[in-house]
Amino acid sequence: MNQFAPTTQFLANSHAAHAERSDIKLSWWEEKCHQGYGRVAALWQARLSSYQAILPLVHQYADGLEKISDKALRERAQKLRLPFRRNGLDDSALVAESFALLREASWRVVSMRHFDSQLTGGRILLAGNVAEMATGEGKTLTAILAAGTAAIAGVPTHVVTANDYLSERDVAEMGPVYRLLGLTVAGVSEKIAHDQRREQYMQDITYCANKDIAFDYLRDCITLGSHGHNMRLQSESLFQSSRSDQLNLRGLHFAIVDEADSVLIDDARTPLIISANRGGDEERQFLNEAYELADELVDGDDYKIDAAFKSVLLSPEGKEKLQKQTAELGPLWLGSIRREEAARQALAVKYFYRRDHDYVVVDGKVQIVDENTGRILPDRSWERGLHQLVEVKEGCELSDQRETLARISYQRFFRRYLRLAGMTGTAQEVKHELWDVYRLRVVPVPTHKPCQRKIMPVIITATEPQHHQRIIDEIQQLQQRGQPVLVGTSSVAESEQISATLAEKNMSHQLLNAKQDAQESQIIAAAGKTASVTVATQMAGRGTDIKLDKKALEQGGLMVLLTMRGEAARVDRQLAGRCARMGNPGSYQEILCIEQLDKRQTDLQKLAGLVKPLMNVSNALGAGFAKLLLRFAQYRGERYHARLRKAVYSQDEQQRDLLAFSGRSE
Repeated sequence: MNQFAPTTQFLANSHAAHAERSDIKLSWWEEKCHQGYGRVAALWQARLSSYQAILPLVHQYADGLEKISDKALRERAQKLRLPFRRNGLDDSALVAESFALLREASWRVVSMRHFDSQLTGGRILLAGNVAEMATGEGKTLTAILAAGTAAIAGVPTHVVTANDYLSERDVAEMGPVYRLLGLTVAGVSEKIAHDQRREQYMQDITYCANKDIAFDYLRDCITLGSHGHNMRLQSESLFQSSRSDQLNLRGLHFAIVDEADSVLIDDARTPLIISANRGGDEERQFLNEAYELADELVDGDDYKIDAAFKSVLLSPEGKEKLQKQTAELGPLWLGSIRREEAARQALAVKYFYRRDHDYVVVDGKVQIVDENTGRILPDRSWERGLHQLVEVKEGCELSDQRETLARISYQRFFRRYLRLAGMTGTAQEVKHELWDVYRLRVVPVPTHKPCQRKIMPVIITATEPQHHQRIIDEIQQLQQRGQPVLVGTSSVAESEQISATLAEKNMSHQLLNAKQDAQESQIIAAAGKTASVTVATQMAGRGTDIKLDKKALEQGGLMVLLTMRGEAARVDRQLAGRCARMGNPGSYQEILCIEQLDKRQTDLQKLAGLVKPLMNVSNALGAGFAKLLLRFAQYRGERYHARLRKAVYSQDEQQRDLLAFSGRSE
């Protein structure tokens, strides 16, 4: 990929009209060679020494900068542009001088000067890698080094965040740093009208949420149609009217992805789709009938449920029964493929889609909940009638089905950047996938101060009532001691159950889940106060700092209680990172229950039935087996979601080949 080509070539490509990386179809053998190379190359190319070599140069260029005026600082930054164009972003001396200028500007504007660990992280980002920095190590400040240097070199830069709140916050806090050096910066969010976005993207640096920029790119693809070649756009620009003037983006040049594992891995399971309304009363009647018919099918005889893969398989008897039941229902039921798909979707809704876990109902509307963060995804809907079937289940007014106008996955979208980088606190678990899909290497960065986090022994309970009571008891003890507590739950329903019990006991607390996400920043700001209790889904203020008061620090810092393991171990590690940040004290404890295993996974339920009596005989031995079982369930979930991401990626590859044949762009 061009990411590893000489940066002089990268800078030249960055000034092309609507620049982006072309899709390259690799053979099976070429793909395996790339994957093997990534495994071997990671052994030496992820070493810190090559990136830390810049530190003495930065300190050398920083000497005396505090004495010059703001104007002189800005002029020095502007003088670097031409040398960067000649020598590229690999020139250590130029990069070091740029880092020194940005470091000084940061100190003057926000009173924060980059640590050596942040300077190292900035160099890793500029080289097109993923910097794994522990939570609380100042990734927001680190990003301005790479983004600012690329912008000084004349490369349009996108800093991609996980949500609008983070992008708006970062523009407000870091925008003045860039402006001090003569760079322009803007933010794109849902609040920005579509006809105003082009101006925002024309700035040197643009902060935006992942979904905003991806959808803007899809809208540009619709505008370009099948004639989006750079040469054609350059030719059109010679005339007074050009399609380039109608595009939001100048191209995909350089992106720095914050919370890279969340954006590039977790969000990659769901393709991004621009659609238009279709369907009417006849379509709505069809979906209502499908949901009613699903009740008449018998589990085991007409269909089988595969809980591990969350799929429904109709038996030959079930297909025949379905055909007889729908013989006189209307023309939409005549096709066997459509008929059987509708039945499978309706059964899936009944078994696998849970209120206050996979979705919430707000003002009579079904809204999807991100299972990794607990946040509502207001612009998302399930496709192929699935969303409408959930609305039937909840008795909501049916929305129109959507007809796809353009579609792309995050894998395909981010692979199109000429240069891509990322930063996160949890990347080691998915480093192979980051390389295989995006050709991104993960480079761990040491913490600025030694970590003081205490990992407490895991507590295992046998039943859900015991589990709930143990959580409440732990919260009560910690609050009485004056230690702030953050309780990480697995779902909206569980967070509300704990909140209700705390309210019954007159224990003051804050609740943070998909229904309160608008107040997230205020709730998180108070989570570090003495004796405060915050009950949250795993959104838990990711990307924000929980600041502790003096007395809370004296009581041992923030205690994070995890009530159920997430879908991946790195999600749990991210939650643990809410405490003990930047050398502060803190502790983390898991309180788990053997009955928390998904009840639809009958094989694991049988094993759990054997473990629970063992806990009564020997709690230590039973708890040991329970931990293994819970970890295996988590591992199974990790593999399942990895297969989902692979399926989305494969589907995108197939669509690319079909559209290339038809002459369409997306």
